[in-house]
Amino acid sequence: LDRATELAITLPDVTNFQSHTGLGVTAIVDGHEIVCGNTDMLRKHSIEPLEPERAHILESQANTVVWVADNSQVIGIIAIADLLRPEAVDAVTALRQLGARTLMLSGDAERVAARIGKEVGVDESRGSVKPDQKAQAIEELQAQGFVVGMIGDGINDAPALAAADVGIAMGTGTDIAMETAGITLMRSDPRLVAAAISASRATFRKIKQNLFWAFIYNVVGIPLAAAGILTPTLAGAAMALSSVSVVSNSLLLRSWKPKFVQQKTTITE
Repeated sequence: LDRATELAITLPDVTNFQSHTGLGVTAIVDGHEIVCGNTDMLRKHSIEPLEPERAHILESQANTVVWVADNSQVIGIIAIADLLRPEAVDAVTALRQLGARTLMLSGDAERVAARIGKEVGVDESRGSVKPDQKAQAIEELQAQGFVVGMIGDGINDAPALAAADVGIAMGTGTDIAMETAGITLMRSDPRLVAAAISASRATFRKIKQNLFWAFIYNVVGIPLAAAGILTPTLAGAAMALSSVSVVSNSLLLRSWKPKFVQQKTTITE
């Protein structure tokens, strides 16, 4: 719209605009019914695709093909390319190093999903996946015994985010995605997904360490107190020392940083 304004293009009035999840949109423009969407959208309106071979070539180049039809006839093809974030490969690599299996579920055509999945290095990629099919895929993985984390930022990702054991939304995503997910990343950096997992593991390690030392204090202290060796004064001091050691050990988490931040700091230095 901004570009059309810059070129002084007069835009016609649009009425009866409707969004069809996983398919596309329809609207009435200057009295004409305009259909805009994927191949399934054309089939739904009994419209034959124009130049399917050309569409296949565009999809093989990692472009998402959007068909535009007017009165049951295709009038144009729009190729949309999603540029990979510079951090995408590093994000997938970091997840693999943590022992996670990566699966990309995309609403884009299968050729597009396969091309992008290969570029970022995910273990498996699936294309032409509807929103409800994303949630179904997660439920199938859970039935196989996997603990599933879902990362998404769009309206179409909300059902899958709700179905996953852990839903992670990007901070720049839609409101419904952030409301559905259990974790919202404050920045749109995909490397923060691995960082969040690492932070949770580091926190859990500290919890186990603190429980261990608390248990040791009691195992040693209670018999000594029962035998009269440990006086109330010494017992109070040991209890205070126990609390100080637990708090001090927990405060070590303040020095924790994601690996990519550590690497950046090292390079800068």
